[in-house]
Amino acid sequence: MKFFIDTANLAQIKEAQELGILDGVTTNPSLMAKEGITGTNNILKHYVAICNIVDGDVSAEVIATDFEGMVREGEILADLHPQIVVKIPMIKDGIKAIKYFSDHGIRTNCTLVFSVGQALLAAKAGASYVSPFIGRLDDISTDGLNLIDEIRTVYDNYGYETEILAASVRHTMHIVECAKLGADVITAPLSAILGLLKHPLTDSGLAQFLADYKKGN
Repeated sequence: MKFFIDTANLAQIKEAQELGILDGVTTNPSLMAKEGITGTNNILKHYVAICNIVDGDVSAEVIATDFEGMVREGEILADLHPQIVVKIPMIKDGIKAIKYFSDHGIRTNCTLVFSVGQALLAAKAGASYVSPFIGRLDDISTDGLNLIDEIRTVYDNYGYETEILAASVRHTMHIVECAKLGADVITAPLSAILGLLKHPLTDSGLAQFLADYKKGN
């Protein structure tokens, strides 16, 4: 399973990259704003800065919601760097744009997916990634992880090559469960990824090893 970090914070991206397990980055307008990145030119420069840190795919989201606008913005984003994947919302014109980009060799990430039907349309249109938002489904008392399981079944039934990118991951167990269910990718905050390192028995075991070493020296 691939690990993406969901942030626009360059320091966190560098930390994840240095850990040696990072496969890519996802961003969105909200994450850009959180870092104080505003204005089209600054946002485009920031995407390039992210690409210069990581080796893998970087999802860059369009702002437009009409077909022509998404195509125009998407082509600008794709031209920024070979690692850029154009992030397109799951709406009618978004599906049309994904098909256009697929036909023109531009990779896409279909975002804001909340149902199997939406994921099926995205795959048929040729999306490179589909992003089901599991945490937001959990927020409304719906089983987000079950959606991952259902999409995996449908994609496997028909051999779709679209990768399932589990998004809105809130904590470490989301990551573990997505791995069990066969998600191709998770995108998560750095805190959730680092949480995989932690176990009290590891801490106590290491403390005991060090204590025993000191006794013998």
